[in-house]
Amino acid sequence: MPFLLAVFYLGAAAIGLFWLVRLFLIEWTGLQRPRLHAQSYPEPPQQPPRVSVVVAAKDEEDNIEACVRSLLAQDYPDFELIVIDDRSGDNTPEILDRLGSEGDERLRVLTIEALPEGWFGKAHAVWRGVEASSGDWLLFTDADCRYTSPKALSLSVSEAVAHDADFLSVIPELDTPTVWERVLQPVCALTLIVWFLPHRVNNPAQKTAYANGAFMLIRRKCYEAIGGHESVRTEVSEDVRLAWLTKRMGMDLRVVESDGLYRTRMYDTLRGAWNGWSRIFSGCLRRVSRLMIAAWLLVLLSILPWALAVVALIGVMWVDAPGRGSWTPAAGAWFAVVAMQQIVHWRLYGRMRLHPLWSLTYVLGAVATVVVLCNAMLKVVGATPVVWRGTRYRCAGSDAPLVAASDGAPAGPTNKL
Repeated sequence: MPFLLAVFYLGAAAIGLFWLVRLFLIEWTGLQRPRLHAQSYPEPPQQPPRVSVVVAAKDEEDNIEACVRSLLAQDYPDFELIVIDDRSGDNTPEILDRLGSEGDERLRVLTIEALPEGWFGKAHAVWRGVEASSGDWLLFTDADCRYTSPKALSLSVSEAVAHDADFLSVIPELDTPTVWERVLQPVCALTLIVWFLPHRVNNPAQKTAYANGAFMLIRRKCYEAIGGHESVRTEVSEDVRLAWLTKRMGMDLRVVESDGLYRTRMYDTLRGAWNGWSRIFSGCLRRVSRLMIAAWLLVLLSILPWALAVVALIGVMWVDAPGRGSWTPAAGAWFAVVAMQQIVHWRLYGRMRLHPLWSLTYVLGAVATVVVLCNAMLKVVGATPVVWRGTRYRCAGSDAPLVAASDGAPAGPTNKL
């Protein structure tokens, strides 16, 4: 028993120290996490470059009109909007036809009826959109994004020009209207951020590269130099790979957070979140070894403190002899660790625009995220397919980067990925 208690104390000290350092780093790096908001720049650049906004839409009848209208409402003086209807089986084509008939010359709609072998659907769609574009800059954004500020495009171009960036990605604000989204989404997002810390991404001396596909503003010369979407046609997370190629070529990559510019709801069903986050983790982390590390860190640092606090409490209630209380200090130590963990998450959830009380559900989200990471491992080794926008893709390799090609097989009900 003394040995077991000693292990409890040492474990509590080590993990408690981790969360204490984590709290310090949050406060320190928080000052280095740039946000783009309505007051960042008073107006577009003096000589605004032409921007081509490219949106791929597959089965987006619930989102596409709000997305298109919010983009056409942008105050940027010189842009075109190219929307690609990518094999939609719902009312997306009819909605786009109606929007096109309203006479806004900035809007063009392209239609794709088949996916070539060796391409992921989104990569192929936006590649076709780029072929039809004329801008000096390219903005890739998603059909489920809603722009809440008419200055979003002006601000992002001003940010890129002011920092001489070749590639600017703006992290969206998430809509999480349901309980399960508020439990799962923050933990998945925070797990990913650990691997791609913004201050490292924005540092040219660091190799860390990340971009969010919901908003990628790329100088055309940069896009062509890295081979465009053709160079990432078999990548599950083409956005992160494009960012990696940009840094490898010695060009400037910058990531900022949206503050009132645009929002998105990533997944509106649990099934969509299961498939979507499995795809994101497999595509971003790319290797079984990294996925295992991410899962074990969640277990060790986030789930284990709660479990051992409960075990120690049981020891207090059922094992301690009257007046001796050998388990009481152990219980106190682990509950102190849990409290430190909650302070950290309280701060993080506030910065993610979620009420901090939702941080109390973090441990539940951590358990679910571990399961999602395990599913991502199966996809990396090719044991299960990737399902993306209603299309199945074969995966190859054991502990290697994910490679995919359309096999043409029906995917069943279309999932929101």
